[in-house]
Amino acid sequence: MHYKLLGNSGLRVSELCLGTMTFGKEWGWGSDYDESKAVFDTYANAGGNFLDTANRYTEGTSEKWLGEFIASNRYHFVLATKFALKDRNGDPNFAGNHRKNLMRSVGESLKRLNTEFIDLLWIHAWDFTTREEELMRGLDDLISRGIVHYIGISDTPAWIVSRCNTLSELRGWNKFAALQVEYSLLQRTPERDLIPMAKALDLAITPWAPLAGGALTGKYLLNQPGRVKEESPRRNERANNIASVVMKIAEEKDSTPARVALNWIRQQKGIQIPIIGARIPEQLNDSILCIGEELTPQEIQRLNEISAIELGFPHDFLQTDGVKDVLFGGTFQQLDNHRL
Repeated sequence: MHYKLLGNSGLRVSELCLGTMTFGKEWGWGSDYDESKAVFDTYANAGGNFLDTANRYTEGTSEKWLGEFIASNRYHFVLATKFALKDRNGDPNFAGNHRKNLMRSVGESLKRLNTEFIDLLWIHAWDFTTREEELMRGLDDLISRGIVHYIGISDTPAWIVSRCNTLSELRGWNKFAALQVEYSLLQRTPERDLIPMAKALDLAITPWAPLAGGALTGKYLLNQPGRVKEESPRRNERANNIASVVMKIAEEKDSTPARVALNWIRQQKGIQIPIIGARIPEQLNDSILCIGEELTPQEIQRLNEISAIELGFPHDFLQTDGVKDVLFGGTFQQLDNHRL
């Protein structure tokens, strides 16, 4: 396992992050205690130090068990959890991005995790009611108190993330160091704005669902059971076509579809730290083995072509020859633009 800097921070995290949403069976699927511990041990023994959980995962069980697993070596692990999603139904202040829920949720997470600090706190999703100033000042207060070390943001429009970090830079507050988005060969829409923004702001990109819920392993083509409904975008014709190419490349390389799909992400430009999860150690072992493999430029091109999306306006418009001609006076091909 190698390590990467977490975006604009100096924090060193492993090149694969372990997602622990499978720790617990409260949601009708997932792993029991012993299976979860075996998955954790498999990751830790491979050199992984970056762990991802959330207040909502399996109604708090994920945090409780993870806290137990890391207790004997707490300072070694980079522990990330999240806030914003509900902890109680029927009470509007037990969810959201506002300060009251932020402080309550983090306090409850600390109890479940049995720790005095959180290495990385994610905003789980944007609620469109809390102002950026309130959120960023609250997060900065937690960092000043030593309760949180770094902050990141997930599932939020690019313009809001940009405003938050710009505001924090102006006020002298701590900024986001990382961005978490759904990103895979089946979900490439973050390439429109979120990923370019992350690169410009030097945010680490930690994709969730890099295997598209298992769709990219080919399990639906093989009629294996899964939790995705028949009408899901992960089971439509486009998804099946992409999964078929992934499986073909894996066969040609004597690899597995999971490793091929993960390495497509890992070899994209920018800081890519996929969040991998598993119900049993064997599944996790297969994903971890991707770090010893690499896709050729030709293989990446095949995957790019089968999974291509329209970037839409203004991106496609700005790439037309006519626009380039009027922006560069016919000298576009003569310009070496290192920012591309």
